[in-house]
Amino acid sequence: MFAQIAKQVVDEYGEQGEQVIMRAVERFGKKRGEGIAQRARTNGLENSVENYLTNYDMGRSDLFEIDTTYKKNEVEQTFTQCPFGQQWADDNMGKYGILYCKVIDPSIAKGYNKNFEVVHDQFVLREGQCHFQFQMKE
Repeated sequence: MFAQIAKQVVDEYGEQGEQVIMRAVERFGKKRGEGIAQRARTNGLENSVENYLTNYDMGRSDLFEIDTTYKKNEVEQTFTQCPFGQQWADDNMGKYGILYCKVIDPSIAKGYNKNFEVVHDQFVLREGQCHFQFQMKE
């Protein structure tokens, strides 16, 4: 559904439409991150790197293939399978789906903790895998 909506907006309004879509995803992600932060606080936990994924707001289905490594002030994840990216690729909608991919995780992280940053340097839709470094800046 996301790609279909994004396609209509981008095809009609071009680059300005892309910016609108990405701002909407950013707002959505920030709200999700605030919810994750609230869940952690409700559980008596700090909004730290270690508590991010354990209080995440969405379960991961078996359709995702993920390798997760915890480091000091960082969580590194590599997704080799992503059902969202795969569906967008199958539907020839990667141009629109990647607008979501570029913005969602950094926005969720910022909503969770203003010092939490995300390096997302590889995308399933471009490189065949997504690579993330979730880093807590001091």
